[in-house]
Amino acid sequence: MIDALPLISPAFVVILGGLICGLLPWYGVRKGVSLAAPLLAALLWFNVDQTGVFGAIEAAGFTFETFRFDGLSRIWGLVFILATFLNSVYGLHDRDRLQDSTALVYAGAGLGAVFAGDLLTLFFFWELTAVSSVFLIWASRNPAAFRAGLRYLAIHVLSGVMLLAGSIIFATETGSWAFNEIGLDAPGGLLIFLAFGIKCAFPLLHNWLQDAYPKSTIVGAVILSAFTTKLAVYALARSFAGTEILIYIGAVMTAFPVFFAVIENDLRKVLAYSLNNQLGFMVVGVGVGTGLALNGAAAHAFVHIIYKALLFMSMGAVLHRVGTVKASELGGLYKSMPFTAVFCIIGAMSISAFPLLSGFVAKSLTLAATAQEGHWLVWLVLVFASAGVLEHSGIKIPYFAFFAHDSGKRVQEAPWNMLLAMGLAAFLCVFIGVFPQYLYAILPFDYGYQPYTFDHIVGQMQLLIAAMFAFSLLMRLGLYPAERPSVNLDTDWFYRRVGDGFFRWAWLMSDRLMASIGNRFGAAGRKISGKLFNLFSPAGALSRDVPSGILAIWTSVLLGLVMLIAYFAG
Repeated sequence: MIDALPLISPAFVVILGGLICGLLPWYGVRKGVSLAAPLLAALLWFNVDQTGVFGAIEAAGFTFETFRFDGLSRIWGLVFILATFLNSVYGLHDRDRLQDSTALVYAGAGLGAVFAGDLLTLFFFWELTAVSSVFLIWASRNPAAFRAGLRYLAIHVLSGVMLLAGSIIFATETGSWAFNEIGLDAPGGLLIFLAFGIKCAFPLLHNWLQDAYPKSTIVGAVILSAFTTKLAVYALARSFAGTEILIYIGAVMTAFPVFFAVIENDLRKVLAYSLNNQLGFMVVGVGVGTGLALNGAAAHAFVHIIYKALLFMSMGAVLHRVGTVKASELGGLYKSMPFTAVFCIIGAMSISAFPLLSGFVAKSLTLAATAQEGHWLVWLVLVFASAGVLEHSGIKIPYFAFFAHDSGKRVQEAPWNMLLAMGLAAFLCVFIGVFPQYLYAILPFDYGYQPYTFDHIVGQMQLLIAAMFAFSLLMRLGLYPAERPSVNLDTDWFYRRVGDGFFRWAWLMSDRLMASIGNRFGAAGRKISGKLFNLFSPAGALSRDVPSGILAIWTSVLLGLVMLIAYFAG
């Protein structure tokens, strides 16, 4: 512990860095701040040598707990700081001040939510993640990204409103704003659960993810993949651990994206579906709720943030150099982007849980906990989903981007900063896989586990080899879905179609209704308007007794609003 450093939340340092970047026109200084902010946040994280609540802020008679440091927030806070630093390195070539600023504010908001000790503090940072992150989508500066950003913002603001409403009900009934175990049966618990579920991309609530992430900027997609959904997993682990329905929700989440990812042509969208799949493993762990299962969810979140960032980085590098990540337009890039190809393969092997890589030592915790509690059907779904991960992320991503048919595209290797960020992420994937004890040492619960057993290694290798054989056979027989330009319809098509029709009908009906009302009451309305004008206008009766009729109008209106608010608030 460094005595000179105060015990304040690392979130404030990162957010402050983002605000400073928004004000600085100098590219070099901004990038220095972007690198320094997560490093200083890391110092603040390492400076805490005990669990507890620090950095409490008293305001309006309420204590905002901004820095709760315990076993759960510790590991999430560390990996969020790591992700912020990797993203800052990866984005060194980018001169967009908007992205420099909002990326740090977004990362800081994620940290603030993780370290929040009460529901009001959580709500503030929860909404800040939504408002700041949408600019990483809009920064693409095209109509598709703008529309996707609006949809993204709407669904996440809705999540925040539900969180606030549930929190108010919970606090009113229990007298506590504590952000701890809540449960579905608690007052407001269902609203809070659904708020977390939206951000976690539960089935049928997931479409914002595949809609927005592929349309974000090259740098934006990397940092978006790290924070929003994993923050939701953290919130579920904090408040709904052991909730049985999460086991089945998570199982569905692991399985259904496999089918969409297989036929998807946009490789960044494939990674977005893969993200849903990986979240499912974490949600199952939270639902099982034992110490081993929660360790599995935390470990999986930690390694997933790193290897998923690596995969998004590699596809971002391809997009940066080639201008597309459509599988039908790529192939043969290993010849001109060999380092990017190697890093992509390491990320692909990690997410597929090859031995000696990070996914192997993390995913097995959840599988073991699920089997240990007797959820054998769910365990089988997770095994199927593990094979699917290898197919769509472990093989499809590197194969169609860098190998497959030769597209004839010859480009430069990725910029040095992108390679450095990918190299650091790849190193962490290997290091954690070879030395898992360092990851296990920071897990929330002290639970002895040994991943490198003979049965586990052999069983996993059999699964991986079978999945590779199936892919090769399907490719050989021409049965694997061809990579062609296409638009794949997800479940959001149904409610977009119905919703669009409903709002068009409602608009038409309201337009006709207002026209009818206007015709019927137009004469009466004009008469009333005339009397009000004679009373309140600058030449009217009220203005004869005061200096300004306009001032009187606004003063009356504002006073009336204040009185109404005071009346109903009381």
